[in-house]
Amino acid sequence: MLKPRLIEEKMLILLRQGKISKWFSGIGQEAISVGVTAVLDKEEYILPMHRNLGVFTSRDIPLYRLFSQWQGKANGFTKGRDRSFHFGTQEFKIVGMISHLGPQFGVADGIALGNKLKKNNQVCAVFTGEGGTSEGDIHEALNVASVWQLPVLFCVENNGYGLSTPTREQYFCEHIADRGKGYGMESHIIEGNNIIEVYTKLKTIVESMRKEPRPVLLEFKTFRMRGHEEASGTKYVPQDLMDQWAAKDPLENYAEYLRNANILTEEDEVSFKSEIVHEINENLDIAFDEAEIKAAESNELNDVYKEFVYQEVKENNETEELRLIDAISQGLKQSMERHDNLVLMGQDIAEYGGVFKITEGFVEAFGKERVRNTPICESAIVSAAMGLSITGFKAMVEMQFADFVTSGFNPIINYLAKSHYRWNEKADVVIRMPCGAGVGAGPFHSQTNEAWFTHTPGLKVVYPAFPYDAKGLLATSIEDPNPVLFFEHKALYRSVRQQVPTNYYTLPLGKAALLQEGEDVTVITYGAGVHWALDTLTHLPDVKADVLDLRTLLPLDTDAIFASVKKTGKVIILQEDSLFGGIASDISALISENCFQYLDAPIKRVASLETPIPFASQLEAQYLPKGKFKQQLLDLLHY
Repeated sequence: MLKPRLIEEKMLILLRQGKISKWFSGIGQEAISVGVTAVLDKEEYILPMHRNLGVFTSRDIPLYRLFSQWQGKANGFTKGRDRSFHFGTQEFKIVGMISHLGPQFGVADGIALGNKLKKNNQVCAVFTGEGGTSEGDIHEALNVASVWQLPVLFCVENNGYGLSTPTREQYFCEHIADRGKGYGMESHIIEGNNIIEVYTKLKTIVESMRKEPRPVLLEFKTFRMRGHEEASGTKYVPQDLMDQWAAKDPLENYAEYLRNANILTEEDEVSFKSEIVHEINENLDIAFDEAEIKAAESNELNDVYKEFVYQEVKENNETEELRLIDAISQGLKQSMERHDNLVLMGQDIAEYGGVFKITEGFVEAFGKERVRNTPICESAIVSAAMGLSITGFKAMVEMQFADFVTSGFNPIINYLAKSHYRWNEKADVVIRMPCGAGVGAGPFHSQTNEAWFTHTPGLKVVYPAFPYDAKGLLATSIEDPNPVLFFEHKALYRSVRQQVPTNYYTLPLGKAALLQEGEDVTVITYGAGVHWALDTLTHLPDVKADVLDLRTLLPLDTDAIFASVKKTGKVIILQEDSLFGGIASDISALISENCFQYLDAPIKRVASLETPIPFASQLEAQYLPKGKFKQQLLDLLHY
């Protein structure tokens, strides 16, 4: 406990000197971080917050690396891309926080699920403050852990204030631990400033959890003696409350206990402090002497995605006619056979087979441990998929409908997409997205929302239009260690058929398909738009068009786009999404910037109305761009 305390005191000095930019102090809470870490084995994961310096020091991370991290230097863990404790390290089995707090609990669920599937008798511990427990992600993760009986220590440091908001404005129950009853979860209240109580109680609990895997909710009663971060101050805290908790300082009280027991002498204390101060100063010198990071654009761009070397698996000569939905199901099943570390998660995907029956029969083939029904909690399950990836699994999450991804948006955007760039950790996750209109499903079951994700570096977005492409691209998406959003148009599920190879095969991401060739115009589209365009052209036999099916939107095959536009000189982009902010807009901009001199007419974009998607068939037909495409194409040709 003395080591993180002395480091913090030094950091506060450096903060005042302007040598570090920010500091979140855990002074007064060291017993929790140190006690929890002490009862876990080195190979058991811990997911700390920014007031848990004792976790990092107890795992024996070299101090100069921590100091380099806080100064944004290369010897840190994020190459200067994130600050303070926003980092993880597989070397020390620590998964650092993100500022959105709640997803950490879901990631811990995934790590614990990985441990349970491996049957390695390991637990993991995750931290949050009492303020964080107000987030929906926390509720979702606690519920999932309880339903699946995952061995997670959920550690809530109740330090009285969420920034400046007191506990009475955060929750209405007497104790956070009381919430455990609602989850059917064992819970305990622990005096967080008493290292002996923290260590002894947790040691018994953890040993029991290893034998009988289950989640445990722990509420540590403690206090934050400094501001939320130093700039916040503590003026909102009554002085008598500060005095009351100052008397409970975990370090001072434990030192006094050890002195009274004739275990700690004054000479010992002087020696310990001298040794630690020397270590701090020595490591600070190393960090200060380290060169500043030099900005290199190529380094930044190359680290957004984990390197993936595509391995072609060729199809065989045997084919069968499959619908789009059958091809996806077959591809997913063959990927399950190929990757025994692939775990499927989603609502109703087990015995029921999913609402579209894509996973029908999978439980019989692979068992319920790998084909997992989930509670209705998209955010926690996406976060759990990240945790599975951290422990070496591949995860597939089925959104029952792509519309519901809004409930899991945070971990996709802020966890899956950013982890490799931030601390070199892959997110080996595929999220399947049944999407699209044309089936009379209305505003909440019909969106094609790919543009939300093409705007997010770190994600890949796949959107096939044919059974052959869907099967091969799904296989590659699962092979790829990066997060992939895999869009499947519901209206095409049972309406499109094609001869598809029977074996497992792959297709490269980022390669468009030129479906037909012509000199008059380039038609660029994807998903259902491909079929609308082809159908329209069959009624215009004199129009000779290049029809480019993008297949993947991120990465985007700009070479194929530019080559076709340079050949025809006219281009029309068809998308089902509404126009403003859709991918057609960016494709149009790319063409203008790179092929302007080849254009013989303005670029034409055709998209759905700027409204939510209506239910009634006549309104839905009016909403979709299919009926407008022919005239827009003719107008362009006559320009």
